[in-house]
Amino acid sequence: MPVRRCPAWLPALVLLLTVAQLAVAEWWPGIDRFADKAFGARLVAYPLLMLLAPAVWWVVAGRRRSERPPYGAFTLVMLPFLVDVTGNSLDLYDAVVWWDDLNHFANWLLLCAGLGLLLCGRVRPGWAVVLLVTGLGAALAIGWELGEWYTFIRHGTELDTAYEDTLGDEALGTLGALVAGFVVRRAVSAPAGDRSAAASSG
Repeated sequence: MPVRRCPAWLPALVLLLTVAQLAVAEWWPGIDRFADKAFGARLVAYPLLMLLAPAVWWVVAGRRRSERPPYGAFTLVMLPFLVDVTGNSLDLYDAVVWWDDLNHFANWLLLCAGLGLLLCGRVRPGWAVVLLVTGLGAALAIGWELGEWYTFIRHGTELDTAYEDTLGDEALGTLGALVAGFVVRRAVSAPAGDRSAAASSG
């Protein structure tokens, strides 16, 4: 049965939608839901982070391999940034109590699944894949929370509850990474052709 591959335009569309919403948040006046959330910093940081995986892949693999770029994996890595910005655009963080918790779990699952597909193709045994993806996700969760604290929590209105919220976010992100580890383990244990298709299709 042929595997439907992810088209090259899909990660480009995810990037475009993310940047467009960030631009509105930063430059469109009078939208309260975007206030004090460091969207100026995000407008710079998010596109750079979204393009980091494709850039590294091209430097490391693209110039010496004839294989098709793993657009599916790139899309998975980029999607959490779009989900985060869209959640702010739709005011879901304030309107839906559980949205932030779901975000940290689901976005880390997506992000770590994409990174795992890019990094773990030759990692063996399977348990090492799970540990690598989970550990990477935990480290990224800590880094993300440090970035949030530095950019807007330390001088904002959420400082009193930041400690408890940070612990919960890190735990949910790590749990999402653990689930991603099992997903990636299954993908990389498939035959070589199926592994390539999984990375390309996402």
